[in-house]
Amino acid sequence: MTFNVQGILPAVLTPFTAEGAVDRAALRRLIARLYDAEVDGLYVCGQTGEGLAQSVAMRKTALETAIESSPAGKQVIAHVGAARLEDALELAAHAADAGACAVSSLPPLGQYGMEEIRSYYATLAAASRVPLVLYYFPEAAPALKSEQVAELCALPNVAGVKFTSFELHRIPDLNRAGAIVLNGRDEVIAAGLLMGASGGIGSFYNLVPELFVELWRAQQRGAWTHARCVQDRLNDLMSVVLRFPMIPAIKKLLEWSGMPCGSALPPRRALTATEEAALRAGLEAVQFDPRGFLAERTGARP
Repeated sequence: MTFNVQGILPAVLTPFTAEGAVDRAALRRLIARLYDAEVDGLYVCGQTGEGLAQSVAMRKTALETAIESSPAGKQVIAHVGAARLEDALELAAHAADAGACAVSSLPPLGQYGMEEIRSYYATLAAASRVPLVLYYFPEAAPALKSEQVAELCALPNVAGVKFTSFELHRIPDLNRAGAIVLNGRDEVIAAGLLMGASGGIGSFYNLVPELFVELWRAQQRGAWTHARCVQDRLNDLMSVVLRFPMIPAIKKLLEWSGMPCGSALPPRRALTATEEAALRAGLEAVQFDPRGFLAERTGARP
């Protein structure tokens, strides 16, 4: 199957109602905001989208909403990783039916060895009717090492990898092995693109999609100094937000910007009043206004 995803794909947050259901209206508003910034697609129900905390039915609802809200030509990747292989297979079948361009999955979470991880991915890839994008995140599966990712990318129907690691020197090896690499560490997307990533998937794209699009366009025209300047500005923001629980903090920023997405699902907690005050102070220190986002502050054009 052909798979040629590139560009900026937000790992879209999943808004929830007060009762804990997927808030489809809020998700549509957030997705419209992202596409207004000219992102290239979406990555749905990954870690940022709290997919692992949702039921299978909720994840189907979120994906269907994302695909229905995506303009023609935009590509949506569905994260289908789950604690039960049967759930991952069910979600992969649903994703193909719903119109996703690919599925993706973290390795099985827990004390699994490399042979078990390989078997999981081989089974999922073989069953999927759309290409599979691996999700390399070493903190989630310590048994899987970066030098082993290329071996997994050689499995039939595995098209590439969301590479959420600082070991960017592995990207050229993955490219030579025929894998499409999507950078997963927002803090180093400029460096990831320089090393051969074909795009990026990230959490902070929900907050400042314009800046990530600006960085992408800068590297496309070879303006690496400008790309690095945009990365520096992004890292100013991330250095503040990552002092707090990330998903609740990003959701709080979206609420302050006029786009409420509800609370994170338990067992994630909300920010305390003290944390909210510290977050506001940190944003002021780096001159970030959540109501206006950051795009105009770089002083440059994409």
